[in-house]
Amino acid sequence: MSIKIAVDAMGGDFAPEEIVKGSVLAAREYKIPVLLVGQVDKINAELAKYDITGLEIEIIKADEVIEMCEAPGSAIRRKKDASIVVAVDQVSKGNAQALVAAGSTGAAMAASLFGLGRLPGISRPAIAVVLPTMDKPVVLLDAGANSECEPENLYQFAIMGSAFSSKVIGVDNPRVGILNIGGESGKGNTLAQDTYKLFTSRENSTLNFVGNVEGREMFSGICDVVVCDGFVGNVTLKVTEGVASMIIRQFKESLYSSLLAKIGAWIAKPALMKLRKKTDYNEYGGALLLGIKGTCVISHGSSKAIAIKNAIKVAKESVEKDVNGKISRLYESNKL
Repeated sequence: MSIKIAVDAMGGDFAPEEIVKGSVLAAREYKIPVLLVGQVDKINAELAKYDITGLEIEIIKADEVIEMCEAPGSAIRRKKDASIVVAVDQVSKGNAQALVAAGSTGAAMAASLFGLGRLPGISRPAIAVVLPTMDKPVVLLDAGANSECEPENLYQFAIMGSAFSSKVIGVDNPRVGILNIGGESGKGNTLAQDTYKLFTSRENSTLNFVGNVEGREMFSGICDVVVCDGFVGNVTLKVTEGVASMIIRQFKESLYSSLLAKIGAWIAKPALMKLRKKTDYNEYGGALLLGIKGTCVISHGSSKAIAIKNAIKVAKESVEKDVNGKISRLYESNKL
C-alpha cells in the first residue's frame, strides 16, 4: 500500500515556511507522497524556494486557520474549511493514511476525534510522547489529552503505550509503570492507588506491569511505558523539556567561559553533539495521538523543518508497522 501523509501546512509558530520545508525534506529523504493542506498561494510561494522535481507533493486547498487562542471544539465546527479539518478529512476519505499537525493540539485532537472516531473499545485517546533514557526511550502517556481520568483510562493507556513501544521502538514485552510519588502500592492520590489495584487484579492480563515509578526513575530505564493522567503527563513533559534545555544552555556557557574550557569543548564536541541530539525534541518529531481510527502525529508548536521531517517519518512508520492493529489485538486480550 502506498502511504501518503497529509500535513497541516498552516499550523505552528513557523507556518507555512518551516512546515513546507520539512515536508520537502521528508518527501525527498523518505520517498513518500505528501499532501500539503492550507492556503494555496502561501504554500506555492514556499515551494518555489526548493527544487521539487520528482517529489510527490500535492497541495490541498483550505482557506481557514484555527488559531492557538481559539476554543478547539467550537472552532472546528465553525471553520469547516480550516487546514486541520481538511487534513483530517483527507485521512477519513482514504486520500492519506496519516496526518501531521503542529498547530493547536486541542484542534488536532478534536478534529481527529470528530473526523476519524475512536478505535473499538477505547474510551479516550491519549497523547504518547517518546522521552530519552539511559537505554531505550520511554513512552509517556497521556501527555495532555485528558486532564481528568479514571483507572480504566490509564489501563487502556497502558495497552496503547505497550503496542506503540513494541511496534515502533521495538521493545519486546514492554514494562509498564504508573507515574507516582513512591514505589509502594499505597502511595499517591486516589487515581494512582485505584489504578495500581486495577492492574494487579487482572490475573489474565498480558501487560508487563512493574508497579509504581517515581519521576526520577523514569529516565533510568526502569520501564518502557509510563502512564498517568494528562495533567500530570503534560506538566512532566514540559518540566523535562525545560530542565534539559537549561542544563544544555548552562553547560554550553561553562564550556566557553575560558580558553582552556574552549579547548576542552572542541575535543568533546562529537560527544556533546550526540547528547544534544538525544535530548532535542526535534529529533523525535512529534507525539502520536493513540486510540483513534487513523494516525495523527502532533508536533510541537515551535517545530522547525527537522521536527516536521521527523514527524512525517513517525507517521509513516506507525502506518507501516500497523500500530492501530496492534492496539486492537492487545485490547481484545486485555479488555476489562
